[in-house]
Amino acid sequence: MKVIDLRSDTVTTPTEDMYKGMQGAPIGDDVYGDDPTVNKLEALAAKTLDKEDAIFVPTGTMGNLIAIMAHTQPGEEIILERNSHIFLYEAAGASRLAGVQSMTIEGNDGIMDPKEVEDSIRDENIHFPTTGLICVENTHNMAGGMVQPMENLQQLKSVASRHHLPMHLDGARVFNAAVALNCEAKEIAAYFDSIMFCLSKGLGSPMGSMLVGGHDFIYHARKLRKMLGGGMRQVGVMASCGILSIQEMPEQLKVDHENAQILSKGLNKLSGFSVNLEKVHTNIINASIKDKNISSDCFVEKMKKKGILANPRGKDLIRLVTHKDVTQEDIHYALTVMESLE
Repeated sequence: MKVIDLRSDTVTTPTEDMYKGMQGAPIGDDVYGDDPTVNKLEALAAKTLDKEDAIFVPTGTMGNLIAIMAHTQPGEEIILERNSHIFLYEAAGASRLAGVQSMTIEGNDGIMDPKEVEDSIRDENIHFPTTGLICVENTHNMAGGMVQPMENLQQLKSVASRHHLPMHLDGARVFNAAVALNCEAKEIAAYFDSIMFCLSKGLGSPMGSMLVGGHDFIYHARKLRKMLGGGMRQVGVMASCGILSIQEMPEQLKVDHENAQILSKGLNKLSGFSVNLEKVHTNIINASIKDKNISSDCFVEKMKKKGILANPRGKDLIRLVTHKDVTQEDIHYALTVMESLE
């Protein structure tokens, strides 16, 4: 049976060039700083985002946690959007391991109001935790891959600067955001003191993320990575894929976005489906099946039996994600299958 996996862009497989690169990659012990391929990847990531330094980490979750730990002290508070990935999907690492409390802001499609953020910064008071960090997610997963407007980022940066606070970007899909905004990723990164981005989603690497920032920040991050068990050895075989991800794969994201539009428009032509096209900015689609009178769990299971994989999101939403391993032909086939299901 033909299987089309629309659950996430985390399911992408390496390109042929990545497989070839793994075989010939120069390697060394990365904890000692001796892996030349990792060093090359880190230098490339820093240059691409116009920051001083970078570190290769196993996962985006670890990258975000390291950033929080590096920017804050235990007992402080971080400000972030209520439906952000850090708050919802990273196993409470910020509270358990970084020792910080979360102040959540109810965003509008993941976008925090700068005034609400400023109003949430703690005054100096013996009863209050100290605000230590502002976190932003771009693109915003729960909002369906929507992009943060540059004007909003500029306003948040102004708030952070007035209060002498660092800003961290959960930029797991920041290259998707850059494609949608028709800018370079470094233009988004300019508003942040640190940025995490994933190599293993739309950029196609089999694993890994990058944490980027200043020299002192990354020096601290290396010790924190070791503490968390993220020190890796001859990992140049994976870093070689990451280099190709940064150099070659952003162009593919344009195709992914176009395919998401085709899928969204196709779903709107099917009975019982509804997609707000104004909210499909990148490669993630939140499709409502409220009018089908079936739970998203049940409908996703019906899809699975026909070889179409997706994720339920709430009782009447389905999340579908386009990526490099899904073609236009696959999308038309998936639409045909979904139309046949009741």
